[in-house]
Amino acid sequence: MPGRVVVRLPAPAGRAHAARDRTGIAVIDVHDADLVALYPRNPTPTLRVNFITGLDGAATVDGKSAGLGGPGDKLIFDSLRRVCDALVVAAGTVRAEKYDGLRLDAAAREWRRSAGLPEFPLMVVVSGSLELDPAQLVFADAPIRPLVITHAAAPADRRAALQPVADVLTCGDTSIDLAAAVEALHARGATQLLCEGGPHLFGSLIAADLVDELCLTVSPQLTGGSAGRIATGPDTPPRSMSLRSVLADQDMLFLRYARSR
Repeated sequence: MPGRVVVRLPAPAGRAHAARDRTGIAVIDVHDADLVALYPRNPTPTLRVNFITGLDGAATVDGKSAGLGGPGDKLIFDSLRRVCDALVVAAGTVRAEKYDGLRLDAAAREWRRSAGLPEFPLMVVVSGSLELDPAQLVFADAPIRPLVITHAAAPADRRAALQPVADVLTCGDTSIDLAAAVEALHARGATQLLCEGGPHLFGSLIAADLVDELCLTVSPQLTGGSAGRIATGPDTPPRSMSLRSVLADQDMLFLRYARSR
């Protein structure tokens, strides 16, 4: 009897996967359309975090997460964006990863329309300093007006510079109140939230006990060096999560964990 079951993504360009019977792992195939069922919209408000890490815990290569990714990771990445109401990203990640406008392909837009959702998710940028360039494509090429979340003490001149390209929402006096920010997004109808980082935002969300799911890609790379981990923040009590699914593709693992609240 197999020890466990790994669901694998289809091979790129139709290439066959090597047989794995000798490992004692049963393998079944899953196709693109099945990803929505494996990474579903939930019936209750959910904050889902998506990250990638190397085998040694590194969250980046040369300062960017893209160096760890692959075709399978891109499929998961796109599927998670397809089903969310809002994509929440820290300003540092927007700058480092050079985020573009939050656009989806035709198939994803059609799926959203058929599900009764707006054609595009809301792009949400979290920034205490408002050190953001209004000309960056995340704003300049946005299909719908983005939202920037900050606090009352953020520089007024930077707030004014962003207002032509984004709505600016204040949550907190001298620091961002993430719980209030999540409540404000829920009030706007955005109950299925996807966070793509960075590590400081993830750490702050953990500290605020706001994380419901973690979708973690494990890349088959040892990078060494001084790259940071996926979460950085204050010490908090450990919070157990349950494994909901495991997928594999080209030696990458895709893990989905969820909390039982």
